[in-house]
Amino acid sequence: MTGLTTHVLDTALGKPAAGLTIDLFKIEGEGRKHLKTVVTNSDGRVDGGPILVGDSFVAGTYELLFRAGDYLRATGAKLPDPAFFDLVPIRFGIADTAAHYHVPLLISPYSYSTYRGS
Repeated sequence: MTGLTTHVLDTALGKPAAGLTIDLFKIEGEGRKHLKTVVTNSDGRVDGGPILVGDSFVAGTYELLFRAGDYLRATGAKLPDPAFFDLVPIRFGIADTAAHYHVPLLISPYSYSTYRGS
């Protein structure tokens, strides 16, 4: 499998983060170009396969912007105003377009973690 995928888990609730909005950008110089917006399903994944695949899966620098504050407020989490984590940007590079890039996010109101998954 090639392409870009993600999986979001809510570590405070111990379950997938359903309904979390994610914006995908391609970094171009000092700016960024919005490519698409997706929402996680009940398993914390994106329906329809990889977020980037085929001709759109090209080498470069990208950013996934996870709208964590909106998701956490929707779960009933008590957040300060402003929230400690409202937007969680993860910037990463795609060098090998024959590979699978999996960028998971583990989120709670006061912490997050990510890594390159498989």
